[in-house]
Amino acid sequence: MRPSVSLYRKESRPFLFLGTVLGKTHASRSYRVGFLYSVTGSYRAIAQDLYDGACMALDEVNGDEAFDFHLSPEFRDPAGVSERYTDFCDSLIRKDGCKHIIGTITSLARKEVLPTVEKFDALLWYPCPYEGFECSENVIYTGASPNQHILPLFEYVIPKFGRRVYLTGSNYIWGWETNRIGRELIHACDGEVLGEKYLPIDSTDIDHIIADIRAQKPDFILNNLIGNSSYAFVKAYRRLAEEDPEFAADKRPIVSCNLTECELPQLGAAGVGHLSTAVYFASRTDEQNREWLARFRSFAGGDRIPSVFVAQGYATVRMLAEAIRRGGTDDVPTVRQHLMSEPADTPFGPVRIDASNNHTALTPLIGRIADARNFDIVSRADEAIAPDPYLVHFDADVFRGKVGRADRATLRVVRP
Repeated sequence: MRPSVSLYRKESRPFLFLGTVLGKTHASRSYRVGFLYSVTGSYRAIAQDLYDGACMALDEVNGDEAFDFHLSPEFRDPAGVSERYTDFCDSLIRKDGCKHIIGTITSLARKEVLPTVEKFDALLWYPCPYEGFECSENVIYTGASPNQHILPLFEYVIPKFGRRVYLTGSNYIWGWETNRIGRELIHACDGEVLGEKYLPIDSTDIDHIIADIRAQKPDFILNNLIGNSSYAFVKAYRRLAEEDPEFAADKRPIVSCNLTECELPQLGAAGVGHLSTAVYFASRTDEQNREWLARFRSFAGGDRIPSVFVAQGYATVRMLAEAIRRGGTDDVPTVRQHLMSEPADTPFGPVRIDASNNHTALTPLIGRIADARNFDIVSRADEAIAPDPYLVHFDADVFRGKVGRADRATLRVVRP
């Protein structure tokens, strides 16, 4: 068994990477790749999973003679400070010679580095679900767009729980825009938004939100808080449910587009029963996932549960490496061309990048939190959904039809 990646987190150099030690001696070429992951700060759990997935993929690529080159990672930790993203991105491109930058987590950070990436015609690989309404030739969006997260989530929860909804979010673009889409979906099916509250990033001042939810009694709550704010909110909601069973998770759940396994230990029992959507849950039972899980645990050690962020961190590096291998160079136009020429094999199945918008076709899943480690998959799309970041193909009549009956056409219940 290889050393656990957790060993490398404890070093004085936090981004020591096993693959730089085990790199191929036969490789005649080496390409530097920049990584921007805030493994310290409010959303460090997400960043650590992305980082660990990247380390696993780098280890495999740099140990595989099918790749006649070496990927040399340049990791930077902005610690969630938006200004540092710009400085690090500029340095990685201009001083370290990186043509490809993988990372950023929040949309705020992505927006910070986008002008720099475009100025130097580099390529940013963005691995997280986001609010959509963006398309840049210099960004590959490997995470879910709105028609792949909030739309299938609402198609699942509205018929089960109702149309009276409360919206919460962190006070930045992800919270604002995802709640805006949620509001429009609710209005499209003649529902009602009972309240909409925001918190500064990292704030845990949630008592006033809980009090308002208690007074309004929504059918469900859309949670677009991130990091410590989200954890405090879910825990406070659990205390509310203990005082008033009307707010139990099976009656008035919290639903999220970005809550994953890496954050469940922060929630403990408070998360049980609430819902989230993702394009990967570790509880998938197919053979492909069992094989990938075995490889991940061999790399990471123990019985660790990987989240969609581990899977995305891994997949994004593999997609870049495959495109470099096919094109014979890390030049951005060639990588972009070969990236889109054929599907890439990832932990969540073969995926294709849409050449018209640089987004990824993905298969949404709905998970219910089972315990402090796992989700039970309760619904899944029958096939990969083409990305629609601007929701130009959204049809309100079709949506009303889906949420108005129990037998939805696009989602099916996955039974044990």
